[in-house]
Amino acid sequence: MSARPKASQIGPKPPFWRDPAKRALIFQVLLVAAVIASLLYIIGNTQDNLAARGITTGFGFLNNTAGFGIVQSLVDYSSQSTYGRTFLVGLLNTLLVGGLGVLAATIIGFIVGIARLSPNWLIARLANAYIEIFRNIPLLLQIFFWYFAVLRAMPSARDSLAFGEVVFLNVRGLYLPEPLFESGFGLIPLAFGVAIAASIALVIWNKRRHEATGKRLPAGWISLGLILGLPLLVLVATGVPVTWDVPELRGFNFRGGITVIPEFLALWLALSIYTASYIAEIVRSGIQAISHGQTEAAQALSLPQGMVLRLVIIPQAMRVIIPPLTSQYLNLIKNSSLATAIGYPDLVSVFAGTTLNQTGQAIEVIAMTMAVYLSISLSVSLFMNWYNARMALVER
Repeated sequence: MSARPKASQIGPKPPFWRDPAKRALIFQVLLVAAVIASLLYIIGNTQDNLAARGITTGFGFLNNTAGFGIVQSLVDYSSQSTYGRTFLVGLLNTLLVGGLGVLAATIIGFIVGIARLSPNWLIARLANAYIEIFRNIPLLLQIFFWYFAVLRAMPSARDSLAFGEVVFLNVRGLYLPEPLFESGFGLIPLAFGVAIAASIALVIWNKRRHEATGKRLPAGWISLGLILGLPLLVLVATGVPVTWDVPELRGFNFRGGITVIPEFLALWLALSIYTASYIAEIVRSGIQAISHGQTEAAQALSLPQGMVLRLVIIPQAMRVIIPPLTSQYLNLIKNSSLATAIGYPDLVSVFAGTTLNQTGQAIEVIAMTMAVYLSISLSVSLFMNWYNARMALVER
């Protein structure tokens, strides 16, 4: 038999412009060149406009004095601090409201989501009403409601709402006692850490014992007793080395203690309640995605309803819950930028707002602000993806 002819011998070689691979390569090169040319034009045009207006570029402005105050700061700050300090203050305030919002929204969302499936008619209807109401009202309106209709309607300092004569709530915010630590208090955090480590070891040992023998200890209650009891015993043994600075009304305002400004309270409540309504639906759908056979098998073993939910349903539902839960965490953190509407000093308000207006360094300020939110979002995504992979690995 004769040898089969090669493809190159079948017919003439096609022209260069008719070769699909080469034609695609040309188009890609042209597209990259067009993008680079556009970027160079934008950069050149921006530099010309900045030079015409006498605006210098660079990050040297961060060392200049800010000259304005901030009502809430987690670090030392005054009007004589630098713009770099305002960036740090705004960043910490954003992380504070975002972190506490994620924590509160998760707790409320899981409670409401489980209650939505309750066999009790009243509890299920109340949970459904919560979801439908808060999910369908715009977040900005909810922020305005908590700030203007609730907190700004509180009584004056002299007529504050008092809770046990140590906690006070008025139009200027929430006033809480501040702990003042004395010598010897360092043993209490150490005892707390030891209790947490012992609790983790107990849970791991209890799980292995249960798999080997079928016997199980109430590790949850024992761990709770360790975490609460051991630091309390150390606190009593060291003579309670902590005093409390209770806020007192002096003149027209309170002095001492910890002050939680109403802008923070309004933003935190709105973000938590609004996001929790979405998390509740995610939890409900995750639980309903589990086969009813799992519940029936657990009930056939005479397991209590709480243990069925905690040990059988929720661990399996987490595979469905975690991915959309990540999106809600990211939405909550990004929605915290609405703080500027009520004057809460977050990153957008004090840095991308006041600092930008005073310095005119629009490119640098906006680039830093965008980089912060991008970094936070990527960090949360990486952590949740790791946790999701870990849950999937455990369940296998």
